[in-house]
Amino acid sequence: MTTQLILVPQISSVPAHEQKAQALLRWLVKRQIVEGLPSTCGHGGNGMAYAIAPGARQIAEDPPRLPYGQPLNGLQIVTRRCIYTPTRDFLEEAGCPHCRQEVGAPLFDSLEAWWPGETDNFTCPLCGHEDDINGFLFLQPCGFSNLGFIFNNWDAAGFDGAFLDAFAERLGYPLAVVQVHL
Repeated sequence: MTTQLILVPQISSVPAHEQKAQALLRWLVKRQIVEGLPSTCGHGGNGMAYAIAPGARQIAEDPPRLPYGQPLNGLQIVTRRCIYTPTRDFLEEAGCPHCRQEVGAPLFDSLEAWWPGETDNFTCPLCGHEDDINGFLFLQPCGFSNLGFIFNNWDAAGFDGAFLDAFAERLGYPLAVVQVHL
């Protein structure tokens, strides 16, 4: 089974997202977390990704479980608007941070306007609170953004908190860590 550990900024439209993606890739390469040139170690599309490198052991919660030697072990960077949710048992439940009421069904219905970029925001149908869709409360980690970092088969190893904090700081936004099982 293929898994993905996805780091998603908690903002729909990251300003200068392609430049931000390249800066973070350079940082990961410099720390030897991933290789500097893409190879066929990714999932889907053309299969190109940045392969796991020796420094990944320094940022994993459980380094022996990193995908060294596996054909799918690379980082894929997505620079288009995408929805990142768990693929297994995703509940599609969300709450309003203002009135604390369940708004999952209307929020997920609103993705038809979010996806093409007509809006970044969602308005609570119960109290009128409006915010970036990522500002609402989700029972399971998920993200909605024009930038995503997909680590193929790194799920079992996980990331340590210091790495996630450093990644979020360099990105300039809080992160959602989404686990996907394909």
